[in-house]
Amino acid sequence: MRNNKILIIFCLIFLYSCGSKKVSYRDNSPKKIKNKSVKSVNRFFNTMTSEQRTHWYVNTYSKAAINEMKKYGIPASITMAQGILESSSGKGELALKSNNHFGIKCHSTWKGKKVYHDDDEKGECFRKYRNPETSYRDHSLFLKSRSRYGFLFKLKMSNYIKWAKGLRKAGYATDPAYANKLISIIERYELWKLDGSKKPLNKSKEKRVSKKESNKDSNSIVRQVGNHLVKKGDTLFSISKKYNISVSDLIKINNLIGNNISLGQGSKTKK
Repeated sequence: MRNNKILIIFCLIFLYSCGSKKVSYRDNSPKKIKNKSVKSVNRFFNTMTSEQRTHWYVNTYSKAAINEMKKYGIPASITMAQGILESSSGKGELALKSNNHFGIKCHSTWKGKKVYHDDDEKGECFRKYRNPETSYRDHSLFLKSRSRYGFLFKLKMSNYIKWAKGLRKAGYATDPAYANKLISIIERYELWKLDGSKKPLNKSKEKRVSKKESNKDSNSIVRQVGNHLVKKGDTLFSISKKYNISVSDLIKINNLIGNNISLGQGSKTKK
């Protein structure tokens, strides 16, 4: 009976911590899913809401993000927000099948293992890693070794807003709303705490996007062609080709996180 009471209390604590809006980042031993099949990992994720999965993801990989910040000077909040966004909190296809948590493509210099995945174009080459931590390290090296990201390392590590906007400006992602998505994730899950900050940045001029910039981003949205119900075999790439719209616009219009869609999901084809 005593053991049953302990088990019940533990379960209640786990559910409360996963369901709360704020994350403590003090869970030093989150449930591990290493060396598990994709099927078993999906079963594990299916026991959670998307919110709970994101809390689990932060508690699991925040240490890796902090280690990368100390070694390479990239804000842990930015690394973590990119991991959440690019991997759909660990449930994305690239993360599950190739431990690629940042959507990094092969490029000509990559000598490691590869996988092929539909993204902006069909069958694009992406890097494959032996574990998520290797993906985190390669993300740091990727930013540090490319001159187009050099200006970011002159920014304060505590300024996640400038870092987010800088990544978008340097072309890390084609989604025009990429910076705002990163900022939203950082503030929703209080990831600025990972940088050692005591409070988030003020919601001032720096954070606001001008109407002029917003309108410029909106110019790429194409004419209305109706709604699309996701069927088996559909990908964002195949839907984009069917309706003559870019993948990044589909993501923006439907407020998606990452490139994952599910059966029966409605997809808007115009904003």
